[in-house]
Amino acid sequence: MAAIATKPQNGKSTTTNGTSSYEKLYREKPHTSSLLTDGERKKIFYRMLQAREFDLAMIRLFKQGRAFGGVYSQIGNEATSVGSASALAVDDAYFPMHRNVGGHFTRGQELRTMLKNFLAREGSMMRGTDGTGHYADVGKKVFGNVSHLGSMIPVAVGYAMAAKMRGENTVAMTYIGDGGAQTGEFHEGINLAAVQRAPLVLIIENNQYAYSSPNSVEFACERLSDRALGYGCTGATIDGTDVELVFETCKNAVENARTTGVPAIIECVTMRMRGHAEHDDFSYVPREMLETWQKRDPLARYEQVMLDHKLHTPSEIEAMRKQLSDEMNAAIDDVVALPFPAPEEGRRLVFVD
Repeated sequence: MAAIATKPQNGKSTTTNGTSSYEKLYREKPHTSSLLTDGERKKIFYRMLQAREFDLAMIRLFKQGRAFGGVYSQIGNEATSVGSASALAVDDAYFPMHRNVGGHFTRGQELRTMLKNFLAREGSMMRGTDGTGHYADVGKKVFGNVSHLGSMIPVAVGYAMAAKMRGENTVAMTYIGDGGAQTGEFHEGINLAAVQRAPLVLIIENNQYAYSSPNSVEFACERLSDRALGYGCTGATIDGTDVELVFETCKNAVENARTTGVPAIIECVTMRMRGHAEHDDFSYVPREMLETWQKRDPLARYEQVMLDHKLHTPSEIEAMRKQLSDEMNAAIDDVVALPFPAPEEGRRLVFVD
């Protein structure tokens, strides 16, 4: 079983060529969680496929000049996104970041709803005034990311505290990157959660780079979860490309936070396989590092699990990919045909009349 514990480490953070204690996390054979049924495994795999297809579609739209604003790929992050979101109960609150498309789908968000928001069309949840995942769907308890990285952590803590005051048995889950974990709001938020015993699970998506800054110039501790000991939280650092390990670790953390109120810091070590956004050619990342991580592609790893456990055949997986691609293309055609909002919509709800 994946443990939720923190032990102080001595050493240095990841170097630019990717060699560090993080390398010890990777195992050729992925973790098998006793907490999952085969039916749940198939759902997780489907959401990972759906997330990858969405990413590929948005990259195509960007290259065609039809995307709105930045396109922030989560390729390489599907296991962390889907695995962590799958650990939540329906009534738990989800505060995703910009590389968590798979988590949105896991929480039940509709494809066209996502596309309307990402393409800033009239009728979207942001009324066409913003793109990407900057929206809130209160019914699904999805509260989209704030661009100022770190700012969602105090918001999630506040939600968890309010739910506790109302007597709700609710856990809040939110995310931050390795770079955003160096902001003041990270420290203030997780410290407040620990002191107030607010049931929060904070996922650090350590994808090796904060834009173009590698881990080695971001922090001096060996692992970011080492900080949990100082805050009085539980903590763990895990392979973020192993979806069942992510699920089980997060599930344990969620249920522990629910019953004890003790927050958790889960550091998921992944690799950002595209630039910070699609305008970034990520030429600062060593090619050999990308080649190493390409062999750990979380979707390919879990596809092999599906085949090894005879949960899907190759033809079934190919059919799923085609179905998802066809659905994506049809949805894009529908959404692109929608108008942009009227210019005056940009001022509505900003100032008090």
